Amino acid sequence: MGMDAANNKFSGCIGFIGAGVMGTALIKSFIGIGISSKQICISEKMAEKSKQLSSSLGVNEKSITEIANECDLIFLAVKPQDLADSLIELSKTLPAKTLLISIAAGKTTSFIEQQIGRDNPVIRVMPNTPAQVGKGVSAISAGKFATAADLAIATQLLSASGLVVEIAESQQDAVTALSGSGPAYFFKFVEEMIKSGVALGLSEEIATKLAVGTIAGSAAMLQESGLDAATLRENVTSPNGTTAAALKEFEKADIAQIVNNAMTAAKKRAQELA
Repeated sequence: MGMDAANNKFSGCIGFIGAGVMGTALIKSFIGIGISSKQICISEKMAEKSKQLSSSLGVNEKSITEIANECDLIFLAVKPQDLADSLIELSKTLPAKTLLISIAAGKTTSFIEQQIGRDNPVIRVMPNTPAQVGKGVSAISAGKFATAADLAIATQLLSASGLVVEIAESQQDAVTALSGSGPAYFFKFVEEMIKSGVALGLSEEIATKLAVGTIAGSAAMLQESGLDAATLRENVTSPNGTTAAALKEFEKADIAQIVNNAMTAAKKRAQELA
C-alpha cells in the first residue's frame, strides 16, 4: 500500500463502507486525480444507491468481508449509529496492516480501535460537503497506531477534495461545529437573504443571483485579500450608512451569541455521538 512515487497516485485498493453524500464526493475526487475506479470498492446497504454508483462511476460492489480481505485502505463512511455494527463485521477478517480512515462524526479513534480489537492504524477525519466541488475542508487526527506515513497518505488523498489540516483529536468536536456543520449555517443565511430580497420586491431569480454572487465574491475577497473578516466588514461599513443600519439589527439580535449557541449545540451533539 502507498503512493506511487512515479505518478503521485495511490497504488492500492481503496474500500468504502458506506457511500452516502460524503463518501460519494470523496470517491469522485479520487477518480478526478487519476485513481482508477477499478481500485475502488464500495459496500453500501442501500442497494439502489450501490448499483447506481457502480454503473455511473465504475466502482466495484463488494461485501464488508470482501473489502476487509481485498482493500489496503478503508474509509468508514457510515452514519455514526451504524459504525459499531460495521466494525464488528469488518473485524472478523481485517488484516492488522489495513489503514482505516473514519468520517463518522463524533466517533473517536479509540472507539474504532477497541471495536476492531487489533493494532490497525486509524485516522479520524471531519470533512464537509463542499468536497463535492473540490472546495472542501478536512481536519484529520491520528489514532494510537497511525504513523506519519499513514497521515501522509490520508492527506494526499483528501487533498483531492480541498484543504486538509492536521489537528489534535481533542479538537475534532469543535471542528465539527465550525467547518463540518458550517456549510449548513451558510446555506441557511443565504436562504434567508433570498427570502428577504423577495419580500423587498425582487423576483426570486434576481434575488438568488444577487445573494449567491455577493456571497461568492465576499468569500473570494476574504480568501485572496490577505485581510481578516473584521477588517473587511469595517471597510464596507460607512458611518450611518445602509450597511451600518443593517449591522445594527444584527447586533440588536445578538448575532455573536446566536452563532456561539449554535456552534456549542453542534459540538455538544458531536460529543453525544461518541
